[in-house]
Amino acid sequence: MTDLSQAQVRERIEQSLARRHRKEKLFRGLGIASIAFGVLAVLVLFTDIISKGSGAFVQTAVQLEVTYDAAELGIDTVDEESLTWANFTGVVREALRERFPDVSGRSEKRELYSLVSTGAPFTLRDRLAANPELLGKTEKVWFAADDDVDTFYKSLDDSAGGFRGRTSERMAGWVEQLAESGELKKRFNTTFFTNGDSREPEQAGIRAALVGSLLTLLVTLALSFPIGVAAAIYLEEFAPRNRWTDLIEVNINNLAAVPSIVFGLLGLAIFINFFELPRSAPLVGGLVLTLMTLPTIIISSRAALKSVPPSIREAAMGMGASRMQVVLHHVLPLAMPGMLTGAIIGMAQALGETAPLLMIGMVAFIVDVPGGVTDPATVLPVQIFLWADSPERAFVEKTSAAIMVLLSVLIVMNASAVWLRKKLERRW
Repeated sequence: MTDLSQAQVRERIEQSLARRHRKEKLFRGLGIASIAFGVLAVLVLFTDIISKGSGAFVQTAVQLEVTYDAAELGIDTVDEESLTWANFTGVVREALRERFPDVSGRSEKRELYSLVSTGAPFTLRDRLAANPELLGKTEKVWFAADDDVDTFYKSLDDSAGGFRGRTSERMAGWVEQLAESGELKKRFNTTFFTNGDSREPEQAGIRAALVGSLLTLLVTLALSFPIGVAAAIYLEEFAPRNRWTDLIEVNINNLAAVPSIVFGLLGLAIFINFFELPRSAPLVGGLVLTLMTLPTIIISSRAALKSVPPSIREAAMGMGASRMQVVLHHVLPLAMPGMLTGAIIGMAQALGETAPLLMIGMVAFIVDVPGGVTDPATVLPVQIFLWADSPERAFVEKTSAAIMVLLSVLIVMNASAVWLRKKLERRW
């Protein structure tokens, strides 16, 4: 009877273990499936962005034979004033009429002139300004094609036969003639990286937004890192433990969870309305992002200070070092890698913010590249927001390409944080 009871007990134990193992396998399988689903979602997202945005790095160009006729330009000499008033538009249109002499009628000519970008006259002006000896001569020049022509030509390889959009049958025929004669080609789109924003998709670029983001992040880093580190050192090393410091710590943790748009409202009320700082400036954007980033830097810096073993402090104090010398000469250098990692992650978070910057007016249409922290500027996430709201189809690939650039910068910043932590981290 006793042996039978022992066998039953053993059987129940085995059944219990089997259930535990099944649950463990199920839990592990669910975890693997969740990770696989997340990776799949990221791959689908990246594939969609890259497929839509890769075309923005290539631009369609049209080659025309241009004559710098002084009479047509309305100038006698090449100087800054004459180039300002010269009729480069007429020269471009004359080149188009010579290339397609059969075109007649006002509507057909208007359609013909829209083959090239509205920035074509500025291309001629820059070439003549750089080479004054071209006046009166003829040369072949490559011009950026209009956005509709660019979209149509890039889509010719599609199985659907190309996206026609606003491109008429007649214009499609001209595009095919230019392509067959080698006067139409795809080239690397340097304009995307050298120009500011524009109403014309083929002339729009991200340079102004990139410079605005850089200036904004410089202001944010210059303010948030020293203030955040100093606050973390005081709270962790010097502040007495009482209800006031507890209240400060709770508020810092709560601020880290506050929606970013609240910081934008705070910046609008204080920095712009009260202090009357310039709207849509990197200075104000940096101040707002500093308020938003400070909790992250303070929390990560305190964690880095806590990771330093107490024996370091005790050894330094045993050698006669003061409390300030212990912190500055021994604790802070050892905690700095973790602080830098937290600062980089905070800067990456600030780089991707849009809502607080919309509240302080950085949604303005900015063409010129800002030259300082007080000049009107926009940032890359806001530029993406503006392009995503534009009706032209060509802005779809511009939006995706700008997202690719932003994601690349964010990946580099996060990878730098990981590398820095691995490189400088001390294990105790």
